[in-house]
Parts: sequence; C-alpha cells; structure tokens
Amino acid sequence: MRLLIVYSSIDGHTREICACIADIARAAGHEVELAEVESTTAEQLQACDRVVIGASIRYGRHRPAVKAFIDRHHAEIEARPNAFFSVNAVGRKPHKRQADTNPYVRKFLGQIGWKPQQVEIFGGKIEYPRYGFFDRNMIRLIMWITGGPTDPRSVTDFTDWAQVEAFARRIAAG
Repeated sequence: MRLLIVYSSIDGHTREICACIADIARAAGHEVELAEVESTTAEQLQACDRVVIGASIRYGRHRPAVKAFIDRHHAEIEARPNAFFSVNAVGRKPHKRQADTNPYVRKFLGQIGWKPQQVEIFGGKIEYPRYGFFDRNMIRLIMWITGGPTDPRSVTDFTDWAQVEAFARRIAAG
C-alpha cells in the first residue's frame, strides 16, 4: 500500500504524530509519504492507495488551509480509504476523544463535505517556553479556565502514544 499522510502542524507536534504513524506503516511493509497540507498536490493524492489527514488546533480552530485542501481535493480523498485525526488540548480528556464529544472536531466535520471513514482525536502538547508572549499567555488563560497546566516553564505532552500506535496499526492493516 502507498500511504499519503497529509498534515497541518503549528508547532511540530502533529508532524511528530505523523512520523510515528509513518514508522508503524513502514514497519508493516507499506510505502509512506508525509506532506504538508499547503504543498500537497492532486498528483500525490492520485498516486496513493490510502490517505490520512492530520491537523492541529490553535484557539479552537483547525488552520484554514486544512479546510481549503479538503474542499479542493474532496473527490480524490473520498476515492480511496481515508482517515482524519485532530490534535488538540481538549483531547487530553479521554471523554473528549470521540468525534461526537470533541467540540472542535464536531464543528470542523460539520463545515466540510468529506465524511472521513476513520476519525481519531489525540491530546496535544503544550510547550510554554517555545511560545511568544501572546500565545503563552492566551494558552495559559485557556488552560486556567479549563483546569490544565499553567506554569509558563512547563512542557506537557497530553498525547496517548498507545492510542496513536493503535490508530497507526489500524491504518496499516487496511
């Protein structure tokens, strides 16, 4: 199988999750290509057997380029087995890791015409030292309101890597 993993990553964590999925698929004997959403072409989609789209959230939204990509390539995506995953801090709570319980994913899926065959939500990563003044303080405020970590020196990875691996094995199994 030729797997195309298209991603949108603001700080690199979604890309890291994609690399983990790619490693597992390669270990299962598949050919894998990773591509940023802004630079993925119709030719890349047409050349793959399966497509996975992964996107992170910042301030409650997926980046506009993700929706634009899906709108532009809707037919190519639906023409093959496909999956979508979202990476967000709300996903740190196990009961918010389903498409119908995660408000950001539910809203996003309602805005696009594509209905992914598989949907997964992974907890994100907060790296306060890496952020600029505005992002650091806005994210701290959001975390304070929602009961998350607020120490501006902390790095917290909410990703359940066993969940990522299980998703990757399902993708690799076909």
